[in-house]
Amino acid sequence: MTRVVIADDQALVRTGFRMILTAGGIDVVGEAADGLAAVTAVRSLRPDVVLMDIRMPAMDGLAATRRILAEQSDCRVLMLTTFDLDRYVYDALAAGASGFLLKDVTPEHLVAAVRLVGTGDALLAPSITRRLVERFAAGPGTPPVVHRDLTALTPREREVLALVGRGRSNTEIADDLTLSEATVKTHVTRIFGKLGLRDRAQAVVLAYETGLVAPGRN
Repeated sequence: MTRVVIADDQALVRTGFRMILTAGGIDVVGEAADGLAAVTAVRSLRPDVVLMDIRMPAMDGLAATRRILAEQSDCRVLMLTTFDLDRYVYDALAAGASGFLLKDVTPEHLVAAVRLVGTGDALLAPSITRRLVERFAAGPGTPPVVHRDLTALTPREREVLALVGRGRSNTEIADDLTLSEATVKTHVTRIFGKLGLRDRAQAVVLAYETGLVAPGRN
């Protein structure tokens, strides 16, 4: 069963999400009213997923996400906000979050999103993530988030990562490179392992920030 911590400064929001997730068969193991409390809760409870509000007192959700993932890399963070702004989505992904939801999400979508992120997948479709990264990753004043080169990858793995960065699915990559889908999945798994990536969302961010894929270029 997926174990979840809910971090939000509004008690009613936490209560509502707890009821929805519990009814959906998800184990809510803790709550936090601010970012610092979320960090403490994750340290002691070690959940699979954290539902993290972006705007909170003491420490905001982005800073809390960075700290949590630095300490517990196998945890997944699903960001929550009332603000439907691309800037927040990119910042959340760059901080290491695996997904992004608005607080008016339906109960069914919330449960499905937590289950999806809990499996290690990214919530946002690669094409949506690509659009966000193209808009912000190479913008003036945006510091690089990923500090690593790609020398650990084979030439084929670099090809696959470039296609992931362009928002291609495994099936599409298999067609592009005339490979089986199973082979592509193996390449993706190896890329994630070599570069310490959690999911495709992080892979897209890395592909742009290392210059493997240029914004606006197909």
